[in-house]
Amino acid sequence: MEQLLHHLRNLGFTEIESKIMVDLAEYGPAGGYEVAKRLGASRSNVYAAMQRLERQGALERMDGEPVRYRSLKPEELTRMISSRVEASLAFVEKSLPRGSGTAAPFLSMEGDQAVLDVLVRELKRAKQEIVVDVWREEASLLREPLAEAEARGVKVLWACDGPDQGLSRTLAWSGWNGLAERRGGGRKFSFVVDRQWCILGMRGGEYDTGAVITEHPVLAELLLHHFTQEMVLFQLEQDMGEQLEARYGEHFGLIQSQYLNAEAETEAQEDLAAESKSNSLADYEADSDPMDGDTNRNTA
Repeated sequence: MEQLLHHLRNLGFTEIESKIMVDLAEYGPAGGYEVAKRLGASRSNVYAAMQRLERQGALERMDGEPVRYRSLKPEELTRMISSRVEASLAFVEKSLPRGSGTAAPFLSMEGDQAVLDVLVRELKRAKQEIVVDVWREEASLLREPLAEAEARGVKVLWACDGPDQGLSRTLAWSGWNGLAERRGGGRKFSFVVDRQWCILGMRGGEYDTGAVITEHPVLAELLLHHFTQEMVLFQLEQDMGEQLEARYGEHFGLIQSQYLNAEAETEAQEDLAAESKSNSLADYEADSDPMDGDTNRNTA
């Protein structure tokens, strides 16, 4: 009982209002005199509280005399409260003055659960579009909120990396000690919600989960451009894979070598070859695609 009263108070009801709602739900329709007697409370306080609850829509006044009230069904009450809270939150978000700065801040967040909680919350708030670029492990974790978003009519565009891809098209830039060390940093993930809210982070590997969160348009633009480039590149590889490799080398190495030094390219290719040998075919086949697609890169 105390726990129920505690949660009702958290939802904005006073102590006496909470007790009245629980009493009517337990004993059925009653007037102020009966409720006050059961609660051992002042009749004037009970009458006033019942009238407030009626105005709020939390109690219903029955026809006839003397005046009697009945409680809502639990699902009716929670639906009424949820609608009221959501309307208030939407108004506050729209009307509350924002900071005087002209640029959206960049928020740094650490901790696996904290990052996932914020991400799931924003996915549930998406209205039009979610652009996803994740590894299979993260895609599996977020399957449910992404499916719920699609069910609401939100367009979900996703790219899913597996162990055979990831950094396969990226050479080691000057300063890196090879792809093996880079991969030790974990799996990159990014989301753009409604082309505004963005998160870019890393999960797994040797470091704690961390992410940068912002609504700054420059990061949204960068992430969307990267997604578009990956989408186009994937489709070209599907349609012209053999011709592209023959013309530009494996993983477009001939193109990249024009802009990166030969030493870096050689080191990257050696790292890739070493990792390829260390990963067994059985391990790769056991790692199924959580999005149930035939390819690692898809749009929906």
